[in-house]
Amino acid sequence: MGGGKIKHSTNSVSDTREWPPHITVACIVEREGEYLIVEERDKTSGEMVFNQPAGHVESGESLTQAARRETLEETGWHIELTGVVDIALYCAPTNGVTYYRTTFLARALYNAKDAVLDPDIHAVHWFDYDAIIARSARLRSPLVKTVIDKKRQGICYPLDLISHP
Repeated sequence: MGGGKIKHSTNSVSDTREWPPHITVACIVEREGEYLIVEERDKTSGEMVFNQPAGHVESGESLTQAARRETLEETGWHIELTGVVDIALYCAPTNGVTYYRTTFLARALYNAKDAVLDPDIHAVHWFDYDAIIARSARLRSPLVKTVIDKKRQGICYPLDLISHP
């Protein structure tokens, strides 16, 4: 690891800026042909966008813990993770940040009626695939549709793909 410095083959240092990882998780939660989708304001553009329940992994938290926590905080739904659909590297054009995103497949267990949702969430929806496609111009990133398409193709890896030593 280069300690945050980018080195060229001549070993000259071209950039001393830190490049911190932005490790995120997302969940595809499907119930009776509909997907759990959050409507939130993009902090960079200010526009209302649609996304899977998703967010950053916190210090000391595993990927699976983060996925369950983010889904509960953003939707009020308790979930059971059932697999891994995608691991992606995505550079957001709106802010230039690179995200390492792990997307899980999950089953909705029950809605916590007294849940207090993250203040960034404006609404929680259950949309079928056609409704998501109709909103494709307002998806937070292309990953939203990509991972749903992978799930629809039957792509899903076991949870033990991810190690938590």
